[in-house]
Amino acid sequence: MFTYCVRRRVLQICLQSSNYCSRCALQLSRAHSTQESESDLTTTLLKLCADRSFIAPGEVHTRALRHGNSCSYGPLGKDLKKNILDQWWNSITRSKAQVFGIDTLQHVPNDAGSLKLVDTSAFGQIINNKDLTKSQVVDRLQQLLHHSSLVRTNLLQGALEQCLPSLELVKRKLPFGLAETGVCYQLLDQNKAAIGCSSERTEASLVWFCSPRTASQWLDHWTRQRLKWWRKFALSPSDFSSSDVVEAELQGGASRGVQVTYRFPWGSEPLETLWNLGESELLKTHGNARAKLQCKDGRKLVVPHVVAVNGNMDRGVLAYLFNSLQLEKKGSGKQRIHQRKVLKLHPTLAPVKVALDMGKGATMELRQVCEGLLTEFLEADISVWPGYLEPQTLDQLHTKYDEMGVLFTVMISENTLENGLLLVRNRDSTIRETMHISEVKTYLQKYINAADNI
Repeated sequence: MFTYCVRRRVLQICLQSSNYCSRCALQLSRAHSTQESESDLTTTLLKLCADRSFIAPGEVHTRALRHGNSCSYGPLGKDLKKNILDQWWNSITRSKAQVFGIDTLQHVPNDAGSLKLVDTSAFGQIINNKDLTKSQVVDRLQQLLHHSSLVRTNLLQGALEQCLPSLELVKRKLPFGLAETGVCYQLLDQNKAAIGCSSERTEASLVWFCSPRTASQWLDHWTRQRLKWWRKFALSPSDFSSSDVVEAELQGGASRGVQVTYRFPWGSEPLETLWNLGESELLKTHGNARAKLQCKDGRKLVVPHVVAVNGNMDRGVLAYLFNSLQLEKKGSGKQRIHQRKVLKLHPTLAPVKVALDMGKGATMELRQVCEGLLTEFLEADISVWPGYLEPQTLDQLHTKYDEMGVLFTVMISENTLENGLLLVRNRDSTIRETMHISEVKTYLQKYINAADNI
């Protein structure tokens, strides 16, 4: 976006001068068009998310999602986020034998935090009490803050605290890791009007404890692993990339940092950040008790170095939504061209795998077949949308399913009652394939499993 703004300003200056060229005018026109198309794409996606129950309707929720914060997710958004978190968890805990899951407190029991939960009614009573002097108001506000609960701003601290008891679990042998997912709170951008306000986001964390001599190699290893994972479920893998954090932006005493980013229409933003934190944060957490933290590294005893991986999973949801959105031109029967919006979400991530619909005919018998298939799919852990309960045309349903990201639509008709044959429509190709009812479940399972194993 910065490059765009500079280029736009240069072109405007050139146009205002007496010796501008037609090439500059064309470039400025294209720059305007690019910005407008990026804005249109963002508006289209956020509206689709609200219309199709990925998020709750309302500007507050679309704005939160747009900025990588938690919002009120609808049924489809909740399932999409759950699927992403499940895949993240599997990729971390199953990648190495010595990765263990933990679940720490959301309310921090000590002073290692910067945000507090304050009773707004108590706060209001203090500042609105006209009988109190200024010093009394300050006094009572300080007491209120003192007794208010701290909330965590990251998952790192909990893992650092869990390191010491976990050492006995691994017989003080390195390396090993502690993984966790959960809600954290962050201060909003201080440049915005809502200074001092906090936002909620779902984070995923791996804290990897390793030998000092291998910490740099482990940072490279996890960077490759994380970038590969994000690209695995992408329709356009090149939109995901990694880059080193510049020295001036290193945080928490880190000697090196790497970001895995996604290229949004407005610019690249980090999905996961990896830090080489050394030993300082771990020692600080445990009161510099070096002897208690020492582990075996060959014949030496060392304090573990920390490689921390932290991901913003709400921004990850937005990244996969943008990456999967396809706008395709389609001709109708009357040769009118309209836009087909489809979320080509990865089969593993798609909230709904199959929709069940029925054609005209013996309504009672067709519905019984649909209900039987629905039960069969649910028992096989295949998510189903009961479209046969919706009084809409087939074209309307296909439009809806494409925008929901539904992988397949299964159409039950009188042919199914006569010979067991039905139609299966593929979301990505829109091709309709005739299949026997006894083969559908196996076909769907193979398709989803094959996509997950790529």
